[in-house]
Amino acid sequence: MIIGVGIDSLRIARMENAIKREAFLKRVFTERERRYLDGKKLAAQSAAGMFCAKEAVLKALSLGIIDARLTDIEILHKESGAPYAVLHGPLEGKTALHISITHTEDTASAIAILEREERPE
Repeated sequence: MIIGVGIDSLRIARMENAIKREAFLKRVFTERERRYLDGKKLAAQSAAGMFCAKEAVLKALSLGIIDARLTDIEILHKESGAPYAVLHGPLEGKTALHISITHTEDTASAIAILEREERPE
């Protein structure tokens, strides 16, 4: 059963300037996420997509930026490149969270869907 949906979009030009600032990177992205971005040729597009995914997860959880740190939501990637979210700190324990990220040359977008874990009776 779906219990939350979040979506977010961002112009990549905004992220191009933001990722030049170390303080921004540390406030928004975990060490593993920063290592991932270091290896990306199109780092601004990837960073914008990951940022949108974090915002979409907050919305799916019905939370705001005041309620959780963005580093409590870690966007990682499978070998196939597919993104997934890992929740830390006060957000840990939420289950069945699905995300999708896309970007064009100008805009990144992400959606997050939170499902209630069905437990067998």
